Amino acid sequence: MSADSSPGLAGETPVRSAGRHQRSAAAHQPAASVTSAVEVRRSARRSRTVSAYREGDRTIVLIPARMSEAEEQRWVGVMLDKLAAQESKRVIGDSELAERAEGLSAQYFEGRARPASVRWVTNQNTRWGSCTPAEGSIRLSHRLQGMPEYVVDYVLLHELAHLLVPGHGPRFWRLLEAYPRTERARGYLEGVVAAERLPHLPTAREE
Repeated sequence: MSADSSPGLAGETPVRSAGRHQRSAAAHQPAASVTSAVEVRRSARRSRTVSAYREGDRTIVLIPARMSEAEEQRWVGVMLDKLAAQESKRVIGDSELAERAEGLSAQYFEGRARPASVRWVTNQNTRWGSCTPAEGSIRLSHRLQGMPEYVVDYVLLHELAHLLVPGHGPRFWRLLEAYPRTERARGYLEGVVAAERLPHLPTAREE
């Protein structure tokens, strides 16, 4: 999904510590989902908070001027994830999901993966997505709705790759190496599964 042209602010987040003074502004190109450029703007008037918003096809991250380079890198990642989580709260429909799949195929697979249909389903509780290559159909679990965009993109790319390579052999994983957030997305999904398997503690009674 392309960035909205109107700024979407990822509310101000307090900073616990800051280091030495750095340059007033910097441009970054992190490994993000359907990526846009990231610009870091430093402000001497900003001392305790970090915020971020979309500006056209760029992401602007506002940080205190005295923040160190290491802190800057860490906070850019935090704010990108925060923006992605906010944006993914809007549930996209099947038609927009299909457009997203088409864009990802063009960007990472040279447009070779061409699904006949892409849609959300509510009957996949043990899988994040599925693909039937013979039919060209891709189905994504509704449980992905509300997760960060880069996670949804990864699952879409995973199923798109199956249109080109049916199994999970070396050739399949080589296709997904083109997506820079594959390992991060897989780690996110593994964390969700692990959390679901944790025993639920009984609620404490009020005396």
